[in-house]
Amino acid sequence: GRHQRRRPVRRPVRALHTSDWHVGKRIGRYDRLDEYREVITEVVAIAEGEDVDLVLHSGDLFDRPVPPIDALNVALSGLVELSDEGRRPVVVIAGNHDSAGVFEALAPFLRGHNIHLVGEIKRPDNGGVLEIDTPAGPAVVSCFPFLREGRAFHVWDAVEDHYKQYADRLQAISEAYSTHAERLAGRDAVQFLVAHFLVGGAKVHGHGAARGERLLHMGEADAATSEAIPPGPQYVALGHIHAPQPVPGAKVPAEYAGSLVELDVGAAGEQKRVVIVDVEPGIPAAVRSVELRGGRRLVRARGEWGDLLVQDDVHDSYLDLTVETAGPDPGLVDRAREEFDYLVNVRAEYPRAEGDTSARRGRT
Repeated sequence: GRHQRRRPVRRPVRALHTSDWHVGKRIGRYDRLDEYREVITEVVAIAEGEDVDLVLHSGDLFDRPVPPIDALNVALSGLVELSDEGRRPVVVIAGNHDSAGVFEALAPFLRGHNIHLVGEIKRPDNGGVLEIDTPAGPAVVSCFPFLREGRAFHVWDAVEDHYKQYADRLQAISEAYSTHAERLAGRDAVQFLVAHFLVGGAKVHGHGAARGERLLHMGEADAATSEAIPPGPQYVALGHIHAPQPVPGAKVPAEYAGSLVELDVGAAGEQKRVVIVDVEPGIPAAVRSVELRGGRRLVRARGEWGDLLVQDDVHDSYLDLTVETAGPDPGLVDRAREEFDYLVNVRAEYPRAEGDTSARRGRT
């Protein structure tokens, strides 16, 4: 009889999405490199335990454009471990804290480890869309690093298009990547978009405090609409927002993986995670979270001094402290610093006479 040619049965490609490591960032006077080593080791263990085929990092690998040598070592060593001696491809784009130039300078040295750094925004047919072989089959990964508003007119369109708004530029670039990626993928490859930008409606505040990323590049002019998430990719790995969450309004599975650790006071109490993504050609991805346990917690505590001393979580956590007092307490900062090993901020809060604007805040 006739034999019909069939496509070989293959398992889904499993990707791990992580983001916003900010290696090198301190909190108050405390260096956190040991925590970063701990949590990155945890991410590597998850990649191995989940038998991950591909790692997607959506930007802000470092906290500063030119990272200190020890931060450089921790981050790059982590990427090399994630690559599993080159068996597992790793794709990393530059975020707004990263230097595109540093990424491009490092890229040739890491390619031999199957680590693909993309610092500059590139044309789809000239480095912007990567064809990658994974242990489970081919993947096409569109790489969209952070686009600074001053360069929003730059990309590759005609001069008459330069007047477009930032959000329009993001959408146009995403669509150009998606069109090219679909052509490359055909029926056999899975498709991802890795990008670093803010989609309007995403939560950038935590627990009533201003979050760190709200202070950087996040005016309304810097926000994209959900239209910047094209329908072509089967999963969109976004960075820039530190609070883990789905991307609001996206037509395809799209997530902010969130930061690796609680980076600032506004993030106190957030559960950190990586995202595990299973995807087959032509089918939307299945997405789930794996919680991260490493890193020192960040706690915001309020109350009277005696009650705070016996609170469970205040002695081993980074601490943002509000002490309720009857009046000014000049020795509070020194007393709190002596009592709590990881004090970040301390302030006294007390009833004040009308018109009293005296400072009540102390930092360590």
